[in-house]
Amino acid sequence: MSADIPRARTRALTHVASLSKGPPLDPSLRVTMNFHPDRVSGGRTVLERLAEDGVYVSQFVTGTSNGGLTAHPGGDRWRWESRIFGGAYDGASAHERPVYGALDFRRSPYGAAPRFGSAHVRLDSGALEHATFCYPDSFLEPSDFGVAAAGSRLVALAEAEGADALDDYVEAQVHTPVRLDRDVEALVLDPCFRGTAVEEAARALPCPVEWHGGFRLSVEELRRHPGYRGPEYVELGAALAVGGFLDARIIGEAARSGRHDQQDLKRVWHCLARFGR
Repeated sequence: MSADIPRARTRALTHVASLSKGPPLDPSLRVTMNFHPDRVSGGRTVLERLAEDGVYVSQFVTGTSNGGLTAHPGGDRWRWESRIFGGAYDGASAHERPVYGALDFRRSPYGAAPRFGSAHVRLDSGALEHATFCYPDSFLEPSDFGVAAAGSRLVALAEAEGADALDDYVEAQVHTPVRLDRDVEALVLDPCFRGTAVEEAARALPCPVEWHGGFRLSVEELRRHPGYRGPEYVELGAALAVGGFLDARIIGEAARSGRHDQQDLKRVWHCLARFGR
């Protein structure tokens, strides 16, 4: 790793610290990173890739995302990072850039930002010192930032605003490599993946595996919320349901089938994540 990479990270942290206000974060809080464990990139599922690489990497590296996919020079993600980090990473390679998660200030068993996936990795306490934070999400070009020494104001903003349950997270950007054998307290999975290839791949990782309560949504309940993402996504969800229910595994199978638009499936997932906990 070239000598100026730590310098770029230091520049980014220093820049965001200069924009941050308020008291420090509670050191017992954790950063979590939500993702869909069964999505495929380069012929490998996310978990298979994690097992082989041993490092959690950004969409600049993977070319995949459960949000917008604009991680390329001149793209929106590149531009947002340039603004937030004072240009610290403008000349950086994909592997040198930060990875994204959220601050789990609600201590949720589902992770801090389930809109991005049914699974999450929970980082250890050391991540706070290597992370920067913003509210709201960086794609909204926020003006409120934080670091561990001055980040509680963002939590207060998120709690006061009363945003939708999928949008009320404090975004975290972790500026050091996230190694699964060193930096991860646990991988937390949806129980719909018990006994599947997802669990098998998870057991190959050098970190503990835990389970949350699961996302499961009946078609009956789904049909009560046509205005949430749109009636067309309610109908798609109803068509995908098995035995009258949707879960993360079903949506993942639909994603891998290639028969559905990925953005449409993302909106079906939003309905499940919002109303199916």
